[in-house]
Amino acid sequence: MSTSVPTRHGEARSTVAAAPRRPSSPGGVERPSLIATGILLLGALYALLPVLWVLVAATKSPDELFSTFSLAPSSHLVQNLQDLFTYRDGLFFRWAGNTVLYAVGGALLSTAVSAAAGYGLAKFVFRGKKLFFNVILAGVLLPAVILAVPQYLLFAQAGLANTYWAVLLPSILNPYGIYLARIYAGAAIPTEMIEAARTDGAGELRIFGQFAVPMMLPGLVTVFLFQFVGIWNNYMLPYIMLGDDKLFPITVGLSTLMNQGSSQPAMYTTVITGALVSIIPLIALFLILQRYWQTDLTAGAVKS
Repeated sequence: MSTSVPTRHGEARSTVAAAPRRPSSPGGVERPSLIATGILLLGALYALLPVLWVLVAATKSPDELFSTFSLAPSSHLVQNLQDLFTYRDGLFFRWAGNTVLYAVGGALLSTAVSAAAGYGLAKFVFRGKKLFFNVILAGVLLPAVILAVPQYLLFAQAGLANTYWAVLLPSILNPYGIYLARIYAGAAIPTEMIEAARTDGAGELRIFGQFAVPMMLPGLVTVFLFQFVGIWNNYMLPYIMLGDDKLFPITVGLSTLMNQGSSQPAMYTTVITGALVSIIPLIALFLILQRYWQTDLTAGAVKS
């Protein structure tokens, strides 16, 4: 439908009526799309169904695991936990401690390196900056598994294979973390603030530590969480680097138990119970750190 609006010279010009709005609720809030909601529910079901299966399977005995309905719970969770924790005098606790060391240590060091590199790429001008950033982007596209064997050969020549350093050191440099830190530093840190701090006599390290890092904190939390989850779930690198089972993380340790399942079927329930225990720290970490994302999203909404 069109309407005629008089112009300055008395002529009439035709204007097209505004497009009809989407139906909304009486309170003025748009109604959610049923299709989008259905897709999100299907995605949530797809992601959570394996977790539900692990939770249910960890409650079953070895005989019930293959003879009962997959999602029918049982009452053997406590016994399965005891079998897991007492296996070889508590070897699982050793694997869990190794995993925490690899994940926390590697993620903290990687976040620190990513913060410094991202800040430098975002706020400094130097020769070869574009080339260096392009190399970082190429590293993002390169699968880490391709580098596992060359890294093992280098660490073997250096005498560091089958040590904690063989897993920790390759985890420090994370191209994707550097990329995220660079993007976040460019958006969150005003150049005027850096120039004002330099005018007041502040050094570069003080500016980075006292001003830049707090502004980058929500982005650095994201970098830390991504790297923590990546190291926690990493299998190929420690599998290649380590030969002593006392140095294994949970992923490699449970894999060795899985290999025993063909001759000892009872080990399957132990592996499933170990997998259930291993995801609890990831869920707890996400719940603890999500407030940083909520604060960052709220700040962005206020600024916009």
